[in-house]
Amino acid sequence: MNKITHQIYIWSMVSIVVAVTIYLSYVGYSYYELPVEERFYHPQYDWFKPSGDYGHGLGILGTLMILFGVVIYIARKKYGFLERFIRIKYLLEFHIFLCSLGPILVLFHTSFKFGGIVSIAFWSMVAVVISGVIGRFIYIQIPRNIQGKELGKEQLLKIRDEMIVELQEKGNFNEDEIKTLFGEETESRDRSRFAKKMLKAKSVSKSQEKNVLKVLKDERRMEKRIRNLNQMQKLFKYWHVAHQPFALIMLVIVIVHVGVTLAFGYKWIF
Repeated sequence: MNKITHQIYIWSMVSIVVAVTIYLSYVGYSYYELPVEERFYHPQYDWFKPSGDYGHGLGILGTLMILFGVVIYIARKKYGFLERFIRIKYLLEFHIFLCSLGPILVLFHTSFKFGGIVSIAFWSMVAVVISGVIGRFIYIQIPRNIQGKELGKEQLLKIRDEMIVELQEKGNFNEDEIKTLFGEETESRDRSRFAKKMLKAKSVSKSQEKNVLKVLKDERRMEKRIRNLNQMQKLFKYWHVAHQPFALIMLVIVIVHVGVTLAFGYKWIF
């Protein structure tokens, strides 16, 4: 998946979440805007109420999305499921998509009326979604190989050294010029300016200059990642401590909720 395809993939999922939210809000607005005590008199009360065909269906579909998103991500991360066919980065984004859309469907299933143990599940769900988005941001800050495995500092330094060699070859820089670019007295944000001056003196073509500056930009990004690696690894570790308990609480309460509804004889369209 190239960069453009990846962006389309991301924005497609975001668009689906937004479109579904707008659609559900529009379809049920006349019902959801009413005070709880007046909803019974709405002409489609039996349709929109949590135990109605529509409301119940949203709850079932939303729950299945959450469960599938969690299970497939854990299976890929822990046991290598579909490892040959999909990178964990893309599966993480699909996991976030399902676990964002699923809770929205569950929210409309409740018809914005929740209390007691259900409210605990709801706010745990909100915490899981928010922490999931934060976790995705932290995750992409940690460099990984094509299989999604985390790269260590030595591996990153090796990649950076390879970038510097590539930079030297593309720009026809000698060792002294490379030392000037990457010396302690030259800050990383000033390297592009120094490189442009050196390239101008060499009278290189615009395309060659563009290639050199691109490699230099990639090297600067890599240097920043190396510098922040330890901090991001610690943040990701702490994130797991916060994310997983909320997810577990939510799943346990959802299972209890489903069990109780079945025990009381609530069924969907079956």
